[in-house]
Amino acid sequence: MSVDPRVSIHPDSSVLMAAIAARLITKLVDVQDKHGEATVVLTGGTVGIGTLKAVADSPAAPAVDWSRVNFWWGDERFVAADDADRNTKQAFDALLSHIPVDPARINQPASSDDFDTPEEAAEDYARRLREAAQAEHAADMSDDRPDEPGIVPRLDVVLLGVGPDAHVASLFPEQGGIREKSLTVVGVRNSPKPPPMRISLTLPAINTAAEVWMVVAGEDKAGAVGLALAGANPVQVPAAGPRGTSRTLWLIDENAASRVPRQLVRKDAAGA
Repeated sequence: MSVDPRVSIHPDSSVLMAAIAARLITKLVDVQDKHGEATVVLTGGTVGIGTLKAVADSPAAPAVDWSRVNFWWGDERFVAADDADRNTKQAFDALLSHIPVDPARINQPASSDDFDTPEEAAEDYARRLREAAQAEHAADMSDDRPDEPGIVPRLDVVLLGVGPDAHVASLFPEQGGIREKSLTVVGVRNSPKPPPMRISLTLPAINTAAEVWMVVAGEDKAGAVGLALAGANPVQVPAAGPRGTSRTLWLIDENAASRVPRQLVRKDAAGA
């Protein structure tokens, strides 16, 4: 069951990214203590990639057993694998090439080198998510194991940026992806932000996550943040749609917070 979001405001983007990095390291350690492994869904963008670099630079990073972290992505550009626009390439440059990861746990969305269309790449990514969920279910020996595997594996943390138009992942206002009710991954052909072809997790997949962290900086995002937190319709304001089953955090800087409804800001938000 999803819960109301909490808002944590930081003075500027550099402080924000360092704080998210520290929070993520702590969360991954805690999840590994409980489950033995952890799963995080990464995002691109300035804050998303800056956060990964802050993780790599953190003296606390070795506290995580990086060989037992599963990496997925919320969306990806459907371009060549070595294209600089790829979120995965940027994540490798910022973090993954600097830590002892298990390559088998890095679940990169397919590129235009692998498939002819974004729909084929989306179907492939959905298949891999489903297979990971089935493997996880088969390995679960706990008393509270569900009768059937989920549509995606256990997602401990999903990181999401927000665009000035309030898009999240590659779910854009009024487009088909944000309206999707059953598929876990969709192909996108008409992204208003280049490149036009992408693949993206959908809200049904994102909202299985235990925790969703919305990571946002900049005055140009303030309107989108304010509308999302005021309870706008996700079809018009996709950022209003993501909700974690146990926690939804908005981790934002002062500039992005200028239109946040005051009642949503905790007095101890900066350290919450």
